[in-house]
Amino acid sequence: MKIALWVLLAVVLAIPLLLFALSSDTVVTLDAPLRVIGKASPVQVRVANPHGIRRFTAEIEQNGNRYKLFETAEPAHRLLFLGKNEPPRSLRFSAGSQAVPALRDGKATLLIEAQGNDLRATTGRLEVPVEVNTRPPQVAADGFQHYINQGGAELVTFTVSGYWTEAGVRVGPYTFRSFPMPGRPAGERFALFAFPWDTPPGTVPLVFARNPSGAEATARFWFKVFPKRFRTRDLEISESFLEKVVGELDPNGSGNLVARFLKINGEMRRQNNQALADLRLKTEERVLWSGPFRRYGKTESEFADTRNYVYQGKTIDRQTHLGFDLADVPHVAVEAANDGKVVWADRLGIYGNCVVLDHGYGLQSIYGHLSQIAVQFGEMVKKGQELGRSGATGMAGGDHLHFSMQVDGVQITPVEWWDEHWIHDRILSKLPGSG
Repeated sequence: MKIALWVLLAVVLAIPLLLFALSSDTVVTLDAPLRVIGKASPVQVRVANPHGIRRFTAEIEQNGNRYKLFETAEPAHRLLFLGKNEPPRSLRFSAGSQAVPALRDGKATLLIEAQGNDLRATTGRLEVPVEVNTRPPQVAADGFQHYINQGGAELVTFTVSGYWTEAGVRVGPYTFRSFPMPGRPAGERFALFAFPWDTPPGTVPLVFARNPSGAEATARFWFKVFPKRFRTRDLEISESFLEKVVGELDPNGSGNLVARFLKINGEMRRQNNQALADLRLKTEERVLWSGPFRRYGKTESEFADTRNYVYQGKTIDRQTHLGFDLADVPHVAVEAANDGKVVWADRLGIYGNCVVLDHGYGLQSIYGHLSQIAVQFGEMVKKGQELGRSGATGMAGGDHLHFSMQVDGVQITPVEWWDEHWIHDRILSKLPGSG
């Protein structure tokens, strides 16, 4: 009898010890860095414990006083947690003077705690130093005259103050980042921006500054847009062209040749252009280029040509060609238009073998349809250095170079960048030490 009691007692004692040992740690992380909060700054926190979260609290401390921002709780499951495998949770709340009117501009600390819903109930903690800044953003643009070609680029300088986390230029639905003005006080910035080819000439470009609470300030600057009439051309495509393009870009596909071509020319084109646009995130915050950009070969097709694809006498598709087609002798060396850094050197769908150079501050040049590539990702190249050889890879019917440029991911005409006077007057003259 005594042995049985001892065994029972051991089992009773062992169960809590086992449950305690099987309890998990609670991990709390911020989804994004947080340095400043304003009137109503959104905060998103990720909490992880496979047994769930019993309690979550968020407070802010300033000058020795604590203020509650957010709290949530679940029923406690100290013993009935085995077998649970809950995924991490994202919790979102607002921090700032709107939630806590007693907050004042200055330093504060965000205090976040999450307690696990098991026997051990471990608590994960975060202490995040923040700056409270409730002043709304303010922005003032420069007094220069901005002459802008539709499909081209421009540069504007401005001053921003107050609480802001994003500032730049907005042109219709397009947004362009800004960068600190080299060698100037904090708050003085510039933005290299495009007036995209598909933007109505009457669109008013605006400098803006905003913060996560939704507060935004805008400013106008003097500008004049020169509208451009882009060409429309019929492009006859043959059976052999369809077979070449579809065989190269959709080798494992099946079905109607025309339907497969239309998917390549539409869906793949959009995906490839998005991949090019995403390269804006790989830009250097410094000027890498010098002087005018080099031009290669004879022009076969211009920027923003609308192409009607005609097959067997019928128009089967219409797309806009965002670049220049430049031709010389077959497999000729393709040289870097200017100094830069290789941010792409690989296949890219309709562009075939493709190289993209970053020239700093969101300015990039694109070289497509190469038969071979002679540079590597991350390599620094000089103006005139060989990047590869011209070819007919991708959506190309013959040997040529597809050359384009982009500003913060928006493709623009390269014509301006071939002009030394335009570069000086419209860009460098506005940057300290560059004019």
